Amino acid sequence: MKNLVVLTGAGISAPSGIKTFRDAEGLWEGHDIITVASPKGWMENPELVLDFYNLRRRQLKEVHPNKAHELLQVLEAFYNVDIITQNVDNLHERAGSKNIIHLHGELLKARPEDDKENTFEWTEDIHMGDTHEGSQIRPHIVWFGEPVPKMEEAKHKVARADIFIIIGTSLQVYPAAGLCEYVRPNSPIIYIDNNPSEEALNNSRFYTVAEDAITGLQSILDTLITNA
Repeated sequence: MKNLVVLTGAGISAPSGIKTFRDAEGLWEGHDIITVASPKGWMENPELVLDFYNLRRRQLKEVHPNKAHELLQVLEAFYNVDIITQNVDNLHERAGSKNIIHLHGELLKARPEDDKENTFEWTEDIHMGDTHEGSQIRPHIVWFGEPVPKMEEAKHKVARADIFIIIGTSLQVYPAAGLCEYVRPNSPIIYIDNNPSEEALNNSRFYTVAEDAITGLQSILDTLITNA
């Protein structure tokens, strides 16, 4: 079977009720991003950071995968599908997809703040004073300014793609946005986003579908299955 590699961003989870990464003012659910998604923010106000992710973790328990997540799982009958996601939710897993790389961490995992390799499942709130082997526990999230451990694995997958699909991401956040550079010259790149940038629209390598994740994926599904 051909290799289908999919990069997903906030736009694929938005129909499930999960807010997109930031609004027009650059705020994330009312917070400046640096205060809740950076080592600096964690050092200055860890209680705020924990509260922010506790709320997101609770919200995740109330939402469900949508049709776009489900369609990617359906495509596993026709392709070797690898999903590279910028999202920290578990909606791809809950839809049944098997091969998922979380570039930016996972909301339902945690780790000691002094040991980035020691991750474990964590489904409830995290509080100051929650420790593992004497170290404060923090969300297993890759914050701005931190390395992206899964990036090399993602590059390897993209370099083997027969088809590369991008869904619901602005392609503004690096290094994830740079994955397009690793797609083989003869492999098509399909970009699904309801608000594609001028840069994306003018990119000769992109076949751009200016629709939301569900509508856009449904519109190309038959073609993908026919060409499998």
